[in-house]
Amino acid sequence: MLMVLLRAAILFLTAVLVIRMMDKRQVSQLQPFELVIAIMIAELAATPMEDVGTPLLYGVAPMLTLLVLHSALSLLSLKSQRLRAFISGKPSILVKQGVVQEKELRRICYDLNDLLEELRAGGILNPAEVGTAILETSGKMSVFPRAQSRPVTPEDMQLPAAYEGIPLTLVLDGEVQHHNLRIGGLDEAWLQAKLSEFGFSGPGDVLLASLDTRGVLLAQGKGSQPRLRVAQALAPEKVGW
Repeated sequence: MLMVLLRAAILFLTAVLVIRMMDKRQVSQLQPFELVIAIMIAELAATPMEDVGTPLLYGVAPMLTLLVLHSALSLLSLKSQRLRAFISGKPSILVKQGVVQEKELRRICYDLNDLLEELRAGGILNPAEVGTAILETSGKMSVFPRAQSRPVTPEDMQLPAAYEGIPLTLVLDGEVQHHNLRIGGLDEAWLQAKLSEFGFSGPGDVLLASLDTRGVLLAQGKGSQPRLRVAQALAPEKVGW
């Protein structure tokens, strides 16, 4: 039994390592050849795991071979547009200038119910509001509303807009994120002072604290009735990330 558990652990770790080394896209949006590789890795890991008589190397070696093959195909795809189109396919425009492309739907065997479902998933209930819809090579639908149906932006109203970037997480489940403090040019003493102003004794009482690019600090305490505090903690002109 111990040998079975050990083999399962080795195969599991090998499969995770191979998938991880195939980059993050392998986990989120699979291209057709990546989907095939993912399925094959699962099969290669399952066979030696089920049959103790099968040498462990018969599962590990093919998985490493698939890793090399994936890297080679990815590199070749970067070098050749034609090869990339052959391996991964091309995006399909299903709605163009508000008109459903019936011929393209038939070519890829994509029915109207599938199209309407993806439009709803993209936040559009009325097909008349769609300007362009593209089925990407990963199978994900990119939906763009008509210009008349899009929300008004500051640019449309000729208004200046401040920079908006990724907020820095300063405290996560009671632990200070020192790396993010350094990115923001801050220190733990500054953080302690701000948390004290919010009524917290220290980072250990905080579930989450983040600082956005407007200089606004959000802090939520721990417990069944957590306190939530939001205040301007840094001048916008001092934001440096």
